[in-house]
Amino acid sequence: MSDSAYGNFPKVELHLHLEGAAPPAFIRGLAKEKNIDIHRIFDDAGNYAFGNFTQFLQVYEATVETLKTPEDYHRLTLAMLEQSAVQGVIYTETFLSPDFCGGGEVAAWREFLQAIKEAADIAETRDGIIMRGIVTAVRHLGPDKAKAAALCAAETVGDWLVGFGIGGDERIGRLKDFSWSFDLAREAKLHLTAHAGEWGGPESVRDALSLGVERIGHGVRAIEDLALVDHLAENEIVLEVCPGSNIALGLYPDWQHHPIERLMERGVKVTVSTDDPPFFHTTMSYEFERLADSYGWDDDVLRTLNETATGVAFCDEPTRARLMKKLEQYQ
Repeated sequence: MSDSAYGNFPKVELHLHLEGAAPPAFIRGLAKEKNIDIHRIFDDAGNYAFGNFTQFLQVYEATVETLKTPEDYHRLTLAMLEQSAVQGVIYTETFLSPDFCGGGEVAAWREFLQAIKEAADIAETRDGIIMRGIVTAVRHLGPDKAKAAALCAAETVGDWLVGFGIGGDERIGRLKDFSWSFDLAREAKLHLTAHAGEWGGPESVRDALSLGVERIGHGVRAIEDLALVDHLAENEIVLEVCPGSNIALGLYPDWQHHPIERLMERGVKVTVSTDDPPFFHTTMSYEFERLADSYGWDDDVLRTLNETATGVAFCDEPTRARLMKKLEQYQ
């Protein structure tokens, strides 16, 4: 994988799972420190090993078993942000789950969040990368767990903790069952996003819209319903598209068949992210490189992706202005 072509190109990433960004070597090191046997989740080359989406979720949750303390998450955040900065990422919004960070208890969540934020402050000073957090409920854990996550989010909302969303297995449960959590987050003035339109199809995107979200995580299968696509365009609902993830998990056979270009041509606002980069053998630089190679996109198109992402980021306006200035300086 070559990152050279777009390594220095400034990038804004809006869809990144913190645990999913953990380098395999980092997780193996933690497991060794704690005497946890998770050798089964790695292949012979030391990479994460899974064959489908269900297995991916199982491997993901196995990595979480090594992350026990706020200090573990502090170290993970530093490692993740260092790798993102190397890829030219200047701003990242990262999904954080209170289910993994303190078991959904507000007091414990505050300790984990403080450790993550302290690491983010260090990385911003060291590497210039800005991080903001989005609390994410885990769909397949059910609505009650989501309520606890929403309460954690509402108690810690601010300039750094800026959003609330839901991830996990789209094939389980109904999004309307999570409306209480989204209502609470909205009342707390958190921005809203939701994973949909990946495994659930276009109908799951419609379900997510009923929650009043501003952005959709993935959302690419909206392309199967052109009336829905036009609705997204007209209402400026933004898709957090992760092409490399979709292809690695078999949603599409290759880059040429991915619908990102068709969505853009119909006026949908899209951004590009890596989702869980070491799991899917990708980086932000690689995503940009493959988009340029697959669709003939020049730097102006790629700049538009970053400008779109900056415009819809959940950060405050002073931070947005700083990001736009950085993007303009590169032109």
